[in-house]
Amino acid sequence: MRYDLLIRNAQVVDGTGAAPFRADVAVCGDRIVAVGDLDGATTGTASEVDASGRYLAPGFIDVHTHDDTNVIRAPEMLPKLSQGVTTVVVGNCGISASPVALAGEVPDPMNLLGQAEDFRYASFAAYAEAVEAATPSVNVAALVGHTSLRSQVMDDFARPTSGTEIAEMERLLRQALDEGALGLSSGLAYRNAFHAPTAEMEALVTAVGQAGGVYTTHLRDEFAGLFEAMDEAFATARHGRVPLVISHLKCAGAGNWGGAPHALAKLEQAARHQCAHCDCYPYTAGSSTLDLGQVTDEIEIVITWSEPHPEQARRPLADIAADWNVSLLDAARRLQPAGAVYHNMSEEDMRRVLAHPLSMVGSDGLPNDPHPHPRLWGAFPRVLARYSRDLGLMPLAEAVRKMTGLSAANFGLVDRGVIREGAFADLTLFDLETLADIADYDTPIAPARGIEMVMVNGVIGYRQGAATGERAGRMLRRTSRISDTHLPHHPLTEKSS
Repeated sequence: MRYDLLIRNAQVVDGTGAAPFRADVAVCGDRIVAVGDLDGATTGTASEVDASGRYLAPGFIDVHTHDDTNVIRAPEMLPKLSQGVTTVVVGNCGISASPVALAGEVPDPMNLLGQAEDFRYASFAAYAEAVEAATPSVNVAALVGHTSLRSQVMDDFARPTSGTEIAEMERLLRQALDEGALGLSSGLAYRNAFHAPTAEMEALVTAVGQAGGVYTTHLRDEFAGLFEAMDEAFATARHGRVPLVISHLKCAGAGNWGGAPHALAKLEQAARHQCAHCDCYPYTAGSSTLDLGQVTDEIEIVITWSEPHPEQARRPLADIAADWNVSLLDAARRLQPAGAVYHNMSEEDMRRVLAHPLSMVGSDGLPNDPHPHPRLWGAFPRVLARYSRDLGLMPLAEAVRKMTGLSAANFGLVDRGVIREGAFADLTLFDLETLADIADYDTPIAPARGIEMVMVNGVIGYRQGAATGERAGRMLRRTSRISDTHLPHHPLTEKSS
């Protein structure tokens, strides 16, 4: 037989959690057409790749990104492509680029996505068309943000929405779901969503459940109120009969360290009765806008940008406060609007969440931050190299499952996240011996080492440390119901009822 591309002698990690196996993988067009011993096969117009000594995985799926506008403005998407990511899920933490039209100031934390001119997609369909026109190097699947919906119906976020406002939010959400949105995300910890009561969320999540989507949530509290916030999320998802993903599950704040076993026990218990998962990034620092509620002297807080005081970027908040001879809180007020990295987690808690079978990998990178958290460029290689290869936190096959097969199933990405005949040819070839995340907090913009080839929809977009210039990403619209029936078998995801 003749193929467009033949990858020979790879150690295949197929995304299901099965042990790696040696095989050849053949590609025709945008699909994998054969996996196995393909001796005697020849290629057509393209080439062969000798993958001896290297691992071939499904392209990594970054389930937690804020790349909404970047896939259009910067379609090369090098921070993701260079670490083996072939699909990004955008619209997380309650903030999405659609359905939104803004004329004035961008509400916090929507400003993480860009300026007012970046919010010009009054419908999900318009956003999807813009993504397709840009042809990014990676596939894009999108959630609708709860705060973004609020921005279209409210001029005062410090209250619950009225019945009329909820009805309009529902209308916008249902239209977006009909046009292919994956579901709804919320960021209830942020001040512009914090005043939304459970009843407001239940109305919207019910619409998601009826459409067959997924609900993801940046919990209302990741600090002392973590467990109560988890209970709220479980109850809201049950009310809407919708799969739940808890975003970047963490025990934030020094007083909350050591809470991961209890948090994960709660997740396990919920998952016995409903479809519930979480995502996690492999670092002990978070990054977002500068939040006065998180300002404390218990942890290090580093300012990454400030509109009124750009000269203070890349400096610890404590040093800025000392220079100005003011309190930490007064310094933070003076810096706003601003961004920050918060070193607010324990390594042991993070490892427990990362290793748990119900967790997926998401970078939560902020591509518009001038001095971003290193997770933007390094999250996926860091899981494979540091936590799987070096520390033995989980087998390689399990690490890959968390960033491919499990992710595709939870977000309804059909025929992606696995290596098998008939699946889309989203593939990442890496050298496990040399694989390393190079980005760190001092030098956060740095591509990983050891990612040798990245293919998206049958087109090689990255090879030997450089983009090829060929972009073949697509807008992935939801075409069927996302439910726990799609998930690979695991005892914690079985319903007991």
